[in-house]
Amino acid sequence: MSELIEPQPPSPNGHAGGDVASEELVGHGHFVTHFDEPSLDYALSETKITEATLEELRLIAARYPQARSALLPMLHLVQSVEGRVTPAGIEACAEILELTAADVSGVATFYTMYKRRPVGEYHVGVCTTALCAIMGGDEVYATLQDHLGIGNDETTEDGKITLEHIECNAACDFAPVMMINWEFFDNTTPENATQLVDQLRAGDPVHSTRGARVCTWTEAERVLAGFPDGRADEGPTAVGPSLLGLRIAQQHDWAAPDPEHIQDRPGEEG
Repeated sequence: MSELIEPQPPSPNGHAGGDVASEELVGHGHFVTHFDEPSLDYALSETKITEATLEELRLIAARYPQARSALLPMLHLVQSVEGRVTPAGIEACAEILELTAADVSGVATFYTMYKRRPVGEYHVGVCTTALCAIMGGDEVYATLQDHLGIGNDETTEDGKITLEHIECNAACDFAPVMMINWEFFDNTTPENATQLVDQLRAGDPVHSTRGARVCTWTEAERVLAGFPDGRADEGPTAVGPSLLGLRIAQQHDWAAPDPEHIQDRPGEEG
């Protein structure tokens, strides 16, 4: 297996992860962890958030009976505009939802999909949870580190690729799995993983194994904010092993039982 690269000092382009702490993972060396990252970059004074962005944030908030439920997609919209979560984005969400900036920051710094440092044009996540690791995910991840010359949550100098080892992608039937901007790449090998990142860096179009063509990270963030981009029906969504149970049921003429009639509770009128 290739040697894993230790996280490097921040490059001029910055990186999605932090630079102050690491965790020891068996067989992986030291990784900077999401929860040990530095806080938001409060030295950042410029923002790309416009009045049009604010109007879209208000539109997202209006979708929910309780406006604060809109915070997660609103943060994705912030990332689609800013390339990460920024102090200006935190303040905008807080004002619209009538929350404190501390409330919003607490959410933004808890979930790993929200980044405090600039993310590359393509976020490459390799699953290294048990099954994927056993099936070759560790080798895929180590090979990409060697090939790209970066560590976990770091970005290549050209700003194209951010690499991250991630937890279960809920695609164990296709292990080992890699995701690029949250599109699936199944049965990944070190060879096809390096080929894919080379294609992305060269600007060549790339299509996921079962899903849409790969867009940029900021474009994917806009989709996660709830603004469709017309790619939802591109490519298959369920294939092979995922449909095995359905095929067996059809062969045996099995069907789920009808829900039993729910009796009215005592004291309730029908």
